[in-house]
Amino acid sequence: MRIIPIGGFNEVGKNMTAVDLGEDVIIFDGGFHLPAIVAMQESERVYSEKKFRSVGALPDDLILDKLGLRDKVRAIIPSHAHLDHIGALPLIAHRYNADIISTPFTIEVLKTLLGDEKVYLKNKLKVVQPNSFCYVQGKNRKYRVDFINITHSTPQTSLLALHTPEGIVLYSNDFKLDNSPVLGKKPNYEKMKEIAKEGIKVLICDSLYSGDDRKTASEKVARTMLEDVMLGTDNRNNGLIITTFSSHIARLKSITDFGKKLNRKMIFMGRSLAKYVNAASKVDICPFRGDIEIASFRHQLERSFKKVNRNRAGYIIVCTGHQGEPNSILDRLARNKLPFQLNSQDHIVFSSSVIPTEVTIENRASLDNKLRKKRVRMFNNVHVSGHAGREDLRDFINMLNPEHIIPAHGPHEKTKPLIDLAKELGYKPKNLHLTSNGSRLVF
Repeated sequence: MRIIPIGGFNEVGKNMTAVDLGEDVIIFDGGFHLPAIVAMQESERVYSEKKFRSVGALPDDLILDKLGLRDKVRAIIPSHAHLDHIGALPLIAHRYNADIISTPFTIEVLKTLLGDEKVYLKNKLKVVQPNSFCYVQGKNRKYRVDFINITHSTPQTSLLALHTPEGIVLYSNDFKLDNSPVLGKKPNYEKMKEIAKEGIKVLICDSLYSGDDRKTASEKVARTMLEDVMLGTDNRNNGLIITTFSSHIARLKSITDFGKKLNRKMIFMGRSLAKYVNAASKVDICPFRGDIEIASFRHQLERSFKKVNRNRAGYIIVCTGHQGEPNSILDRLARNKLPFQLNSQDHIVFSSSVIPTEVTIENRASLDNKLRKKRVRMFNNVHVSGHAGREDLRDFINMLNPEHIIPAHGPHEKTKPLIDLAKELGYKPKNLHLTSNGSRLVF
């Protein structure tokens, strides 16, 4: 068995890993490198696979062609709906005669991406429920893949357990251990313990915050933080604008719940929010859909902003732009490009953290400067992470007891601390693999 890291082992993003089983290859994920996308969108209007590859936005899956493995790919299995895990699939999945298999929300979001880009894929899209399994047909055998429910910052995220003749490969990219989720089920510890008894040959593990000495807080903590800001400050006569990750359906639920307590009407603004909320609604995991309006097209946005302008205290605007993305709703508000003027003392709540890449840090700093000039009240980091900290990872590894560990989801300065943790837990260096995109690991 060979494991081929394709993307996400030198950077945060463009996650993609292939498992070569001789006659058959299974691919996990196929994501964008978001900083490259943001930089390109500032100057480009025509997008193509060639252009995306040229700026480093796609995982370099051409390595599978060089290794003679492209025609052996039997399935592409995304772990969850974030763009750094599924965003590349509309551009690269056509290269493979393989089904795309994932949970209902992930597949629904992928369908939306395909519709947005007017892309038709020959690949069949197959749905597997959380805490269920499927079989992937290889050339001469079937492979079982368990979709083990795990918590993250978007719904229906899975640990993917691929059962092979060499043992189980567990792909855990991304996750946190949240025992009190606001939406959805808690981690399926029983199934994790069950596959640990069977024997996990290789664990490919989200290590983004393996160097942070913490247990990542539950989403219920972020909900309490939002409650403090939304209900614990005097915003009676001011505008209230909240920005967060569009895919974070649990966070959007909390915002809506507290908006109702304020007797304010909720308007979600921006195409990204519309995309994820509508996808969640289609698979029946959006309990607040009837409590909100959505404005995504230009005429809808203009009409909605004029309505809010007449009664600022009667509405909450939930919008895109928490990373300072150029031309997001919040960026356009800061530049006076929409029919709504930010007033002194309006409240702007960032229910997010800044993604630690150069382009996002610069974009966010620029946005903050514009907002401060308008003398609005800003509430930053009303947020908890969706990624496991070092102490979560300690418990995770102890529970699973894998034979080999491969850290993933970041450059080496982010992933190496997991190697150090595993050594602390008694692992020998020969069983720990700090690897890079394009390498090959033989088991």
